[in-house]
Amino acid sequence: MSGGTTPPVCKILDYGKFKYDALKKDKEIKKAQKIIETKEVRLSMTIEEYDIAYRVASASKFLQEGNKVKVALKMKGREQAYVKKGIEIVKDFCERLSEVGTTEKQPELMGRNIFVIISPKKTK
Repeated sequence: MSGGTTPPVCKILDYGKFKYDALKKDKEIKKAQKIIETKEVRLSMTIEEYDIAYRVASASKFLQEGNKVKVALKMKGREQAYVKKGIEIVKDFCERLSEVGTTEKQPELMGRNIFVIISPKKTK
């Protein structure tokens, strides 16, 4: 239907073709859309330097691909008494990734786990 003409003009269409074109347009929009995934990297209280470096490298790769990284440190047994040490480990991990990503918020304690989410830096 055309805008404000008198008398109104109507166009006769093949409904099957109309549905096909609409479906095609939706597929093109979905293809152009970038889906951001969240990848998880797990740490522990007794993690060694080599393991941290390995996980930093893989998290850096995830961030460069445009994905978010969720860092989780799980505390078991007596480790729960040393929450500050766990937060330090997570903060150190985030500092090592500061070139390629930014932390969305400070590390937070949820039950036995310490979580932080790192998002990729915007490229200009």
